[in-house]
Parts: sequence; C-alpha cells; structure tokens
Amino acid sequence: MHILGISCYYHDAAAALLSDGMLVAAAEEERFTRRKHDHGFPRHAIDFCLRQGGIRAEDLDYVVFYEKPLRKFERILVTTLATWPRSWAVFRESMVAWFNEKLWVKSQILDHLKLAPDKLLFADHHMSHAASAFLCSPYDDAAILTCDGVGEWQTTTIGHGRADWGAGNGTGGTRIDLVDEVRFPHSLGLLYSAFTAWLGFRVNSGEYKVMGMAPYGEPRFVDKVWKLIDMDASGGFRLNMDYFCFHHSTERTFNDRFVALFGPPRVHESDFFTPRTHPERAGEARAQANQMYADMAASIQHVTEEVMLAMARHAHARTGSRRLCMAGGVALNSVANGRILAETPFEEVYIQPAAGDSGGAVGAALWAYHCVLGRPRRFVMEHAYWGQGYGEADARAVLDGHGLRYTAFDDLDRLYDRVVDTIVDGRVVGWFQGRFEWGPRALGNRSILADPRRAEMKEIVNTKIKFREPFRPFAPVVLAERAREFFALPDRERIYPAEYMLLVAPIPPARQADIPAVTHVNGTGRLQTVRREVNPAYHAVIERFGQATGVPVLLNTSFNLRGEPMVTSPADALATFAHSDIDSLVLGNVLVEKATAADGRRLDGIVAAPATVAD
Repeated sequence: MHILGISCYYHDAAAALLSDGMLVAAAEEERFTRRKHDHGFPRHAIDFCLRQGGIRAEDLDYVVFYEKPLRKFERILVTTLATWPRSWAVFRESMVAWFNEKLWVKSQILDHLKLAPDKLLFADHHMSHAASAFLCSPYDDAAILTCDGVGEWQTTTIGHGRADWGAGNGTGGTRIDLVDEVRFPHSLGLLYSAFTAWLGFRVNSGEYKVMGMAPYGEPRFVDKVWKLIDMDASGGFRLNMDYFCFHHSTERTFNDRFVALFGPPRVHESDFFTPRTHPERAGEARAQANQMYADMAASIQHVTEEVMLAMARHAHARTGSRRLCMAGGVALNSVANGRILAETPFEEVYIQPAAGDSGGAVGAALWAYHCVLGRPRRFVMEHAYWGQGYGEADARAVLDGHGLRYTAFDDLDRLYDRVVDTIVDGRVVGWFQGRFEWGPRALGNRSILADPRRAEMKEIVNTKIKFREPFRPFAPVVLAERAREFFALPDRERIYPAEYMLLVAPIPPARQADIPAVTHVNGTGRLQTVRREVNPAYHAVIERFGQATGVPVLLNTSFNLRGEPMVTSPADALATFAHSDIDSLVLGNVLVEKATAADGRRLDGIVAAPATVAD
C-alpha cells in the first residue's frame, strides 16, 4: 500500500511517501526550487517521492493532506469579522490567497496526480503533528505535546498515543487522542514570533536567531513578558491581546502598546554587538542598546521555557506515560527541549526532526495508515536521511562540466584521513554525502565541517562562509559513544533529540576550552550525536579527528549560504563552494580542493544551477 502525505501553502511545503507503512522518501519543496521556506504546492517534492519509491501516481492508494482547509478558512473568516474594520487588509489579502489557490488544494492534488476523489483524505493540522512524532517514535505508549503558531484553530494540544505493535488488523490498534488544547489567538508560537519581529528578525524563519541571541543577555524583563501571557497551573495559557495585532494586521504582529511597554523595536539586520561580545566597544551607545535587546531575547526565551515545562508536566500527569513525543514549530526550541528532558518526570523524549509544517506530510500519511486504516506499526524514524541522493557519476559530471580538477578515492579510509588533515590544518570542508536531510538541521549529509578547538573558527565560518550574523552559534557534532565526556547529558541509552540536533546541553567547564568554537557564551552547545550504524562515513571522520586530536567533536553547520536552502545537488554544492571561503569539497568519494581545482579557470564563474521550476 502506497500513501503520499502533503503539506503546503503556509511555509515549508513538503511531501512524504509510505510504502506498506515504511517511510520511503520525504523532502521539502525548497530543496528543489531553491526558494527558502517555499510554501507553494510541492510538485517537485511529490515527483521526487514517487521516483524514489519507484511508483507512478496511479499506484497510490491514498493521498493525505496535513490539515483541513475549510476549517482554517472558517477561522480566518471568524477572526477577521470579529476584528472588523481593523482587519480589512487581512480580509482582503486572505481572500485573494484563498480564492486563488488555498481553497482549491483538493482539485490541485487531484489534477496533479490524476487521482480519484475517494483516494484523497484530510487530517487535522495538530493531529498530523502528533502523528509525525508518536508514529515515528519507538514507543507504544507516550504523551504527546504539539505547539506551533496555529493550525486550523488549535495552537497547542496535549495528547496520548497508544499502539499495539504488530496487532493492527483493521480494528484500530493504534490510537492518538488529543485531550487538551489551546485555541487561536492564544499561541505560544505567535508570542515568540512577535518578539522575533520586535528584535529585528523575520517571522517564521528568524525565531532560532532569538534563541541564539538570548545567551548574550540576562532575563531582566521576565515580569514585563508575563504581562502578555497568563498561565494556569496546568500550562494552559491566554495571551493579553491588548498588545498584539497579528490577528488583524498584515504588517505587524505587535502594536503600539507593546512598543510602549518594551521600547522601540530593533532595526532589521542592524549590527549586533554588546559589552559581552565586544568589551572594547562597551562604551558605545549601540552596544548598550543591543544589550537591552539581548536581555529581552533572554526574557522571552525564559518565559517560553517555563510554559513548555508546565505543559510537559501536565501532559505527564494527564497521561501517566513515562515517554513524551513532541512536534510543531515550537518543538524546535532546543533549549526548552533540554530542560524538558532534565526537569520533567519523563524518562524518554522523541521529537520529530522536521517538527514544523513540513513534518505534517509524514504525520498525515502515518495517521491515515495506522489510525484510519488500522494497519500495524512497523516503522521507527531512526535517522533523517530521506531526501534525494547522488552518486559518483553525478559528482564527476558536474566537475567535468566546469573543467575542474578533482580526486576520486577508491579507498575511503584515505579520503577520511585527507579530510581530517584538512580540518586539523585549520581549513573548512564542505561535506556532501548520500541522501539529503529531512527537516531544518544539517545532520552530516549536507554539512560544513571545521575544527571546534580553534576559537577563531566561529568568526571565520560566520563571516567568510555563511555570511551571517557573528553572534550566531555553531553546533558541535560528537560520537554518540563519547558524548558524555563533553556534554552533561541524562543517563539514557538513547537521547533522540540529541541525534537530531534538537537539544542544548551544558558543556562541563573543564571541556569548554577544548571546543571553544562550538561552546556558546553561556557554556552550552546544541549538539548532534552520531552512531556508526546510522551514518558510518560521518562517524568515521569524527572518529579519526578524535584519534588525531583527542577531541572526537567537529563544528557542524548547514551547507548553504545565508538566505539559501541547504544544498541539494552536486551542482548546488559546487556553487556554494565557489562563492564562499570553503577550502575543500567532498562529494561522496570525490574530493575537490580550492587550491588546485581551478587549474587556470575561475571558480567565481560558477553559478548555482537554475531552479527546477516549471514556470
């Protein structure tokens, strides 16, 4: 049985394919169109999933959309009419968007896939989130917490998932019950997004920058933030809507009363430096102003963590389960995740690696297979490498097309040793292997690697390769078997959030000097652990680096330039290599070194491959 899941039209459109309950492929549309956070109909991701599964559209048994458009349309109508006439612009733009495409998603899917109407199903948005976490986890019983901006009406749900592995026989052996909810406009995700905008970052893509800014500040304004949100003992909450206008404005998420409480917003993309980051500039007015913004980031981060902790504790009390599954965009807050694992009664936590809207594609397909059709559970998402893969022939074709010199290694041990030598020498490597990652994190198949022992590497990679804000931290990647030497982790056999780079953990003071480039200002790191059986090539390079230096940790960041999606193809990787200060590029078993690659030709003449979009 083949089931295709689809999410689109808000942000991070995606598709995912199940065959007999096993995930075959999953990819965000942005990876093919090269438009970051592409929200359009995911025709390229759909076509990739079908190719990867070796099937045609007519072979599909069901297609499942990750939410119910008419219920979302109802919420928009009710909300805009309730706030009329202030909401006239929202009403106008919403009607244009809905009547142009969003209301017709059913016909778009049916037309693109030539599908019979009875093969198309619709799941609730937060049910898709819940299923994406619980039904990808190894658990047969778990509490579920979903939290994002908004779905149809829900912004947060608490649920209970139960499954009898192998007993599904059409009688509904797998159940997901969503037992508590918070409804729009009361939204933890939208509260965080309001501060994201006030701090000068782009909503729906800059929230992680707020989390990265927070450690440079102190949570001095927590009392002010609590004026905006009222929380009860169970973690249920309501926003004070007197401070917000996201429900009736197309241009602003916060209003003048918000500004009166917190002060003028930070100028978008302005330089960020504080007395903590640049002591030599501590006397400058800009440094003092930026310190206030950092303190505000720390304050909203603290409040978010407290609400998430309260909701997680309530989920434990409500379900009695020892395990927790999480999804929704707020579940990407890796600092809060670390505290949930450390400070709540849950013994194990599983977080969907594509926790945002894209993950709804997987969740919708799994919900249909298990909860609607009653089929037995078989699948556990043990890794995130579900995108398109490329081989040596693909790499050679791109390099030969540009007349570049390269070396292909038959002996992979020699390649890994060469990569380690390059990193030890203080150079930076673009690392491209196998199938690309599912979700927003670079987990070792589309990564940039560097030496974490060199403090200067943070500035080098930020300014000369990523071309991004210098305060942004980099993630450490560590061998799973040696992670506890460098990070203060709970005593668990498996810590899934760490495997997906969804967990911030303290770095013991004695180890911080060993890995300064990946130690954040507050002595923590957003780590990824790697098991040999999951990614043997990635593991081998880290292991060899550890053997050479005594530090089995590398600096890992996503293989892309600022404002671009992670690279998908060898052509994308080569273009990023050419237009940055990356020193070496590894494409599978092929090595390209900038010092010798051009051989008289100009690398800066290489441009990115055109987007594969049928205009």
